[in-house]
Amino acid sequence: MEILFWVCLFVIFYAFIGYGILLTLMVRIKRRFMEIPSPGEQDTFLPHVSLVIPCYNEADIIRDKVLNSLSLDYPRDKFELYFITDGSTDHFREVLEEFPNVVLLHQERRGGKTAAENRAMTLINTPIVVFSDANTFLNHDSIKNIVRHFADPAVGCVSGEKRVRTEHKDEASTAGEGMYWKYESYLKRLDSELYSAVGAAGELVAFRSSLYQELPEDTLLDDFMQSMLIASKGYKIVYEPEAYAMEEGSASVKEELKRKIRIGAGGWQSMYRLFDKITPWKQPTLYFQYLSHRVLRWAVTPILLVMVFILNLLLLSEGTIYTFILNAQVLFYLAAGLGYLMETRKLRWKFLFIPYYFCVMNFAVLMGLFRFLEGNQKGAWEKAVRRKASFQ
Repeated sequence: MEILFWVCLFVIFYAFIGYGILLTLMVRIKRRFMEIPSPGEQDTFLPHVSLVIPCYNEADIIRDKVLNSLSLDYPRDKFELYFITDGSTDHFREVLEEFPNVVLLHQERRGGKTAAENRAMTLINTPIVVFSDANTFLNHDSIKNIVRHFADPAVGCVSGEKRVRTEHKDEASTAGEGMYWKYESYLKRLDSELYSAVGAAGELVAFRSSLYQELPEDTLLDDFMQSMLIASKGYKIVYEPEAYAMEEGSASVKEELKRKIRIGAGGWQSMYRLFDKITPWKQPTLYFQYLSHRVLRWAVTPILLVMVFILNLLLLSEGTIYTFILNAQVLFYLAAGLGYLMETRKLRWKFLFIPYYFCVMNFAVLMGLFRFLEGNQKGAWEKAVRRKASFQ
């Protein structure tokens, strides 16, 4: 029982902190012995690009998204802008009619984001396709910074960086999400530098059009699955922090939990479908990164957190160290509970956001498992409500 306890505790530590430490050391060693090419050498690579925006009933934000997209620094004669509005019933047509350069793809059937992207790719004829969400805004040089990496034929996918706009008055959902993504971005940069990023963020991601693979319509994490299928073919996923999508945080923790449960279900679905695609004997380095960065967090540690607490209770008589660890766990979960109470009362104690958001994330993974096992999650879904965004 003691051995099991310490193994569980080690895996939890490794998944959330240890892998970051190990990855930092590995990348520093690589830098010492290998020359890292500068992306600046690829700045003259300007292929034809299609920017595709899937959206559903987002007419209120579409105009700002179009203005943002048309303001990006990329040659106009090599840039095409598409909006997919499948199933939308709002006034999107009136908004998009203001912009004759925008290509509208619409059908009445709402099949979900994956179905819309599959259909759009049958009409795209540029060598590079970039996907971005309607409620995110891209930095001025984002397209240039993303496509330059495709000058390397070994690169099949480039992921931009997701950034969550936060303010000092933000509630736990936004502040917690923002802190989480800052750490995630750090790990993704190192993953990419070591060998390959592990998946891509749908807020801003680019693929070689020739490598795009049609996905089942019920795919929940289309961006992650598409990028990992490309990686499974031997291509690399590059992470480019100088191409970023700015997004507002969720309107509340309740809305963030809804989103996280869907991501949790998508994580289980993705691991199931990638089981024989990413293997240690085919691509050992990618498998090591995938196991450490994704599988442990998505499938293992939420269960281990429960096991560690139960085992800790059973081991109290074995020494003071177990009493100390149990007290630490209780304090952490009390802090998370206090964070919940502060959230409901609109009080902003940021030091409570981390334990609160950590618990919300791991709870969502467990709920996502049940949803995945039920098998009734569809590609079309109700989006989590986010704070109102505006193009600046």
